[in-house]
Amino acid sequence: MNLPAKNMTITYKLLKHRGENRILLLFDYDVKKTARLKENTDARWSKTHKGWHIADTAANRIACKLTLNDTVTNSLNSNIEILQQKQVALPDLNAALPIIKAAVFTENNNELRIELMFDKNQLLQHAVKKIKGVRWNSVKACWHIACTKECFEELCIITAGIALVDKKLLSKQLHKIKALQQTAAVVKNTLTPKSSVLLHNISHYNLQLLQTTMEHLQLKGYSSSTQKTYRNEVAVFLQTLKNIKADSLVTEDIRKYIHNCIHKQQLSENTIHSRLNALKFVYEQVLGHERFFVEIPRPKKHLQLPKVLGEEELRRLFASPKNLKHKAILFVAYSAGLRVSEVINLRLQDIDRERKQLFIHCSKGKKDRYVKLSPMVLDVLEQYYKMSEVKPENYLFEGPEKGKPYTARSAQQIFSDARKKAGILKSLSFHNLRHSFATHLLEKGVDVIFIKEILGHFNIETTQRYLHVKKEFLINIESPLDDLYRNVPQKQQ
Repeated sequence: MNLPAKNMTITYKLLKHRGENRILLLFDYDVKKTARLKENTDARWSKTHKGWHIADTAANRIACKLTLNDTVTNSLNSNIEILQQKQVALPDLNAALPIIKAAVFTENNNELRIELMFDKNQLLQHAVKKIKGVRWNSVKACWHIACTKECFEELCIITAGIALVDKKLLSKQLHKIKALQQTAAVVKNTLTPKSSVLLHNISHYNLQLLQTTMEHLQLKGYSSSTQKTYRNEVAVFLQTLKNIKADSLVTEDIRKYIHNCIHKQQLSENTIHSRLNALKFVYEQVLGHERFFVEIPRPKKHLQLPKVLGEEELRRLFASPKNLKHKAILFVAYSAGLRVSEVINLRLQDIDRERKQLFIHCSKGKKDRYVKLSPMVLDVLEQYYKMSEVKPENYLFEGPEKGKPYTARSAQQIFSDARKKAGILKSLSFHNLRHSFATHLLEKGVDVIFIKEILGHFNIETTQRYLHVKKEFLINIESPLDDLYRNVPQKQQ
């Protein structure tokens, strides 16, 4: 510890400041000397005592020539005995003692330790070895101890009188780590217990980037579904990096990572596109690296045709549920080609009986739209409302908690149970009701442009997928095999 100049009169006093043991230094005001004190110690100003005060440690007590408690005294006497046994001159407490610089040290298992850096000194090395749980790291050639208050105090006691412990860097690093841990807590609060495993093995530095990304998504007004997808994709990427800082990577590093995802992890084209979109957002919009992904090619997506239910299958499906609420959910979904999220978020005020319309509020892409309300569906909904023992208050379909919407998982389970009960063997999901609605409209001659608006698609190409499953295209095309044998004489057949 470097105190103000020796020719300056200083009075030292022990005090308790905000529950912490401190040493008060009283001396005449001097700008340069005060600056030196602040630079080399953890000195803080006290308005009450009108003076600077420093930590009450063994090393500081020795430097200030204050009495030590029994534990420190015994440790100092032990060190002096060692010096005498080694026939080494006793240290002059007025002379500069060797400095032990303490800093944060992270082991391979991400355990935080305190690294002890000091010049080669046999006596110091002998003293440090006494600390409980101390270990040697051959790579960094340093001793390190557990990152706890108890171990640090033990370090100060054991090295009393033979060295001074400089904790300036350690305090700065621990303050930063504490801030990052608070960031981790904020991020973790946004995750469900099941998905909180996403934070495992992400460094504190990269965890801060994850939080910044989530905040940026919220500021840009992205939907909760997109926020969740991007958060998960970025978290998986950051887990792969471990202690490598994400903002230190270049385009080639990302290209190799995506190549690994395709060829070694064998992720689907859709997952690769989703991950690329998430990383593009991080590097170009959060970190500000322009055109970072220009040289990274995207895999060609598999053209997946929608699966469609036939009219007879739909009749069996709608007849399966005995619960009127369940039946109403399926009717509403198919009659207007709604997504499951749109069905469960329908509010009572969204039903326009006069105009025979349903108002779809802020659906995918934050788009509002109106869809036709079928007279048959309106009858079903009126029966459902009339027969309900507990009337819905806000949402058309409410869950067990009054005023809260039905969950998407519950709606999907209703469809799954009805499909099995109807004897439909196709592998289908709730969304296939929407596919069936669009395909059946096409088959009835409705223009694809109108269907695009009804479904709320951004791109006409998305709607045009249904042209590939329009059954009239296949029915009107005759197989050449049929034509080959149509006019062949009976004997040749």
